[in-house]
Amino acid sequence: MGLTLAEKIMLSHLADGEFKKGSEIGLKIDQTLTQDATGTMAYIEFEAMGISQVRTERSVAYIDHNTLQSGFENADDHRFIASVAKKHGIYYSRPGNGICHQVHLERFGAPGKTLIGSDSHTPTGGGLGMLAIGAGGLDVAVAMGGGAYYINYPKIVKVELTGKLSPWVAAKDVILKLLSILSVKGGVGKIIEYTGEGVKTLSVPERATITNMGAELGATTSIFPSDENTLAFLRAQGREDVWLPLAADADAEYDEVVEIDLSALEPMASCPHSPDNVKSATELKGMKIDQVCIGSCTNSSLADMHKVAAILKGRTVHPDVSLSVSPGSKQVLAMMAEDGSLADIIGAGARILESACGPCIGMGQSPNSGGISLRTFNRNFEGRSGTRDAQVYLVSPEVAAASAVAGVFSDPRELGELEIKPMPETFRVNDNMITPPASPKDAEKIAILRGPNIKEYPKTEPLADHLTAECSLKVGNNITTDHIMPAGAKILPLRSNIPEISKHCFEVCDESFPSRALALGKSIVVGGSNYGQGSSREHAALAPLYLGVKAVIVKSFARIHKQNLINAGILPLEFTSDEDYENIRQGDILAVEDLRDQVRAGGAVKVKNLTRGREFETKCELSPRMRDILLCGGLLDYTKAKLK
Repeated sequence: MGLTLAEKIMLSHLADGEFKKGSEIGLKIDQTLTQDATGTMAYIEFEAMGISQVRTERSVAYIDHNTLQSGFENADDHRFIASVAKKHGIYYSRPGNGICHQVHLERFGAPGKTLIGSDSHTPTGGGLGMLAIGAGGLDVAVAMGGGAYYINYPKIVKVELTGKLSPWVAAKDVILKLLSILSVKGGVGKIIEYTGEGVKTLSVPERATITNMGAELGATTSIFPSDENTLAFLRAQGREDVWLPLAADADAEYDEVVEIDLSALEPMASCPHSPDNVKSATELKGMKIDQVCIGSCTNSSLADMHKVAAILKGRTVHPDVSLSVSPGSKQVLAMMAEDGSLADIIGAGARILESACGPCIGMGQSPNSGGISLRTFNRNFEGRSGTRDAQVYLVSPEVAAASAVAGVFSDPRELGELEIKPMPETFRVNDNMITPPASPKDAEKIAILRGPNIKEYPKTEPLADHLTAECSLKVGNNITTDHIMPAGAKILPLRSNIPEISKHCFEVCDESFPSRALALGKSIVVGGSNYGQGSSREHAALAPLYLGVKAVIVKSFARIHKQNLINAGILPLEFTSDEDYENIRQGDILAVEDLRDQVRAGGAVKVKNLTRGREFETKCELSPRMRDILLCGGLLDYTKAKLK
C-alpha cells in the first residue's frame, strides 16, 4: 500500500511514536512562525526553558496583528519580540512587512518541510506542499527548543478536484463548497489532501486560499502536491532551489474521499455567523450592503489584488458602501504600485490599509451597528468584527469588489470579460524589512527589552489528588476561542498581560464570569460540542488558568484548544452522554476523587455532582505523554523537568 503525501512528510519527520492511525506521534519541526498577538507569550515561554538559541532550520517572528498603536502596549510588545528574536536566533519580520502567512509563503515556505505556527491559519503553507500546522504558543516554543510536536496520527481525507474554475469563480468558492459538505466539525482529527486533474489548474496563491480555510473545517492541516505550478511560484520569488516534486503514491489509501467538480462551482458566501453556513451568490443577490473589506491571510495575494483592480478600474465605490483593501505583504503592495493596480483601486474610492491582519482580527474597520459587511476573510463569528450585531459574510475578492461598486450583493459573473493583469514571471524581492538574528557570539550582549505590560506566565501547579469545585459557567455548542478570549483593538494589546486580559474572558457569553471565577478561586467550565474551535490562541486557556479554572467538561473539543488546555495544566474531560451535560447547572458543585490516580490510569474519569446527588462518567482520552504533562501541571513544567 502506498502513502499519501501527508503520510510521506510525517514519516520522514517521525521523531517519536508508532506510525499507525490513532497513535500519538512526535514530528521533527523544520520551521516555526509566530505573530505578535501570540508571539510575546510564546517567547516568554521559550525564555523560561533556558535555551539560548533556537534549534530549528528557520524560525520567524512576524508583526502583523497588533499594529494599531493606540497606546504603548503594542509597541512595547514589538520591541520585546525584536530583541528576543535577535538574541535567540529568530528572523524578525517588522511591522509593515506583511501578514505572516502571506510573507512566509513568499519568502520562507518550502515543499516537504514541516512548519508549526502560533496561528491557526498556519496551514496556508500547505499550498506549497508543506505540512503546516497551527499550534499553541507553548508548543511552538518547545519546537523552537528542538522538541518534537505531537499530534494523533490523523485520518487523511482525499479531496479530488476535477474540471476547471469558470470565469469569476474563485478558489474561495472551492473551500466554501467543502465547508458546506463537511461543516466546521468535519475536519477534526483529519488532514485534507487535494488531488486530481483540477489541481493543475490552480496557482499557489489559489491553493493557499484553500488550505488557509481548512482551519475552518477543524482540520489538522490541508496540503496540495508540489508540482510545476509550485516551481513557477518559487522561481518567481528567486527560491527555486528549495523546490522538489511531491505527490501521493498512485495506490495511496484514504479514509474518506470527497469529489468536487471545479467547473460546476458558482460564487458563494458564508453567511452569519459560521463559515459553514454557505449560500450561493444567486440566493443572496440584491441584498443591500454597508461595508466591504478585502484582504487577510486568505485573500490578499497579488493575484487577488489584480482581480479587484480589474473590477474597480474606471468605476466608483457605491456611496453607501465603505471599501477597505489590505494588501497581504510589502511585496504585494509595492508591485501593485508599480503595475498601476493600486492607482485603479484608489481611484475607485477604496481605503487602503497597511499590509497587516487589520479588520480580520477586529483591529479597526468595525461595521456600523447592524451593518452588513462582505469580507474576504476566513471567520465570521458573532462579534469578531468589533460590532456585536453586525452581519458578516465571507466571500471571494471577485464578489467583494463587484458588490462594493453595486452597493448590493452581486454575482461577478455578470461583469463579463475584463482585462486582468497577468502574473509576472518575477516578483519584486526586497527583504529589507526582515531582520536576521545576531550571531551566537554577539547574542550574549543583547538585552531583552520588556515593557510594563509584559507579565510572567501564569502560575501552575501539579494536578491535585482531589478536585471539588463549582461549575462557574455552562455554555452551548460551537463555542469559539473568540467567545472564550475575544479579539479586537481593545483586548489584543493585553495579550502579554494575562491578569489584565483575563478580565475579558468569556465576556461575550457572560460578562460576570471573570469576577465570579476569580472569587471562587477554583472552578469548572462546562460546554457543548466542538468547544474551542477557531483561533489557536493559547490565551483561551491561559486566562481561564489564571482565573482558577481547573477542568473543562464538554461534549467534544477542537484539536488545538484541547492541547492548549493540557499545556496549561487544565483537565479536559468529555461527556459520554448528552443527558449528563443536560443535568448540570451553573453553580453546581462537582467533585472528582482520586484524580491523579484516575488520570494516571487512563480512560474514564468519574465525576460527582454533589448538588444533585448524581455521578457520571467522562472520557479522558489522553496519550501517556499528555497524562504526564497534566500530572506535572502543564507543558512548561513538564519540559523544564525533562531538560534537567
